[in-house]
Amino acid sequence: MSSPVPSSPVVSSPVVSSPVVSSPVVSSPAVSTQWLADHLGSDNLVILDATVFALAPSTTESGAAGPRYVSGRDDYLTKGHIPGAVFADLFEVFSDPAGEFDFSKPSADLFEKAAASVGVDNGTTVIVYDAAIGQWAARIWWLFRAFGYDDVAVLDGGLSKWHAETRPFATGGVRPRMAAGFTATPRPELWVDKAFVESIVAGTANAALVCSLPPAEFAGTTGSRPRPGHIPGSVSLPAGTLVDPATNAFLRGSPLDAALLPARSAAASVTSEHLVTYCGAGIAAAASALALVRAGNTHVSIYDGSLNEWAADANAPLNAPGV
Repeated sequence: MSSPVPSSPVVSSPVVSSPVVSSPVVSSPAVSTQWLADHLGSDNLVILDATVFALAPSTTESGAAGPRYVSGRDDYLTKGHIPGAVFADLFEVFSDPAGEFDFSKPSADLFEKAAASVGVDNGTTVIVYDAAIGQWAARIWWLFRAFGYDDVAVLDGGLSKWHAETRPFATGGVRPRMAAGFTATPRPELWVDKAFVESIVAGTANAALVCSLPPAEFAGTTGSRPRPGHIPGSVSLPAGTLVDPATNAFLRGSPLDAALLPARSAAASVTSEHLVTYCGAGIAAAASALALVRAGNTHVSIYDGSLNEWAADANAPLNAPGV
């Protein structure tokens, strides 16, 4: 899979058409393509390309499962990226490579090194995008928030919208700016573990579960995991339904309200209004978490292990009504 073929001319260096503005600060979880175009070249602004491509399930010649994801680095280098953007590697840098499951969240120490490696310190404004529907960018955004940093936002519409508007882009790598170092301040409440999810299922935790998988995976009629379905009691909030398919921009207004209605009803059913999002590997869950935060929900967490961990436990219950 590759990113959309751009229609605007490739340039080898950043093109800035607007005056340089020093140290922009974001005030919401998402910024528009116009906002980013207006701030290209600003002091202390770091743009991150977090693209990852999902592959169709496959097996190797030995019968083992083949790779499920591929880094977007090659497309970033050869097919183009937003001027000045640094590639953020979700495989080896912004995840724990020693984790049991794909994209396991890093420790605070690993995240501090990851942030510094792409030129981010505690005085940086960070804008993240990807070439998909924003779920990979949302994962980076969530990681920054979870480690205590809020001057970060996802580009609304991502690379697809940027290309569709024929905005400038560049090829080749970008050297990260010199960073003074990043200090994390973990917010553990933004994550939950398997034991907490078990307590939700048992009815002893005051929280509700939101599944971010596509509808067919939620129903258990498709999927690559050995055990299909969703965690009992979950409501469905597919990440793919949270963007406008015509523009790739995030839903807002009444369309967003309609998409979020099941999750909001679930939040209203628990006095804490605590929502826990999950998916297969904690990626689509970040897209749903982003939508919920944008809509004003203040008590949202991600189950990092998600179904990769849950379904691996033969004793963990799953509902698969479509099977």
